[in-house]
Amino acid sequence: MFPSRKTLAVVVALAALPLVTHAAEISEAWARSTVNGQTASVVYLTVTSARPARLVGASSPVAAVVQVHEMAMQGTTMKMRAVEALELPAGKAVELKPGGPHVMLMDLRQSLSSGDKLPLILRIEGADHRIVEQAVSVDVRDAPPMMKSR
Repeated sequence: MFPSRKTLAVVVALAALPLVTHAAEISEAWARSTVNGQTASVVYLTVTSARPARLVGASSPVAAVVQVHEMAMQGTTMKMRAVEALELPAGKAVELKPGGPHVMLMDLRQSLSSGDKLPLILRIEGADHRIVEQAVSVDVRDAPPMMKSR
């Protein structure tokens, strides 16, 4: 005896459910514009996960290397380093912002101009260790005046 189409549809929907249980809400995503010859940029955004999760990676076709970074003090010097994961506590907005955690775009394949949109894939791991790849459209902007080099 074969299951009905309705039963199959329910089974397929339930089987897919764990794959989206830890997708996160992404807001305020923007990347810093670049000048010709510049090989790196940065993406800032806010991530809110309904359940405990971790941001474990990212990728984009505009960069050969994309990493999640954090800023930390080493003595009196602020250092930037790649991290394996960024914790996303349930229901808490986690800001990736200047001076804090962020996504680095390195070995850029093209310049990033203000007004462009760049595709970014975030890899988010839930407590069940399943990884969801979440697409984000990132606005490219010039750095605010207070962030520009002197």
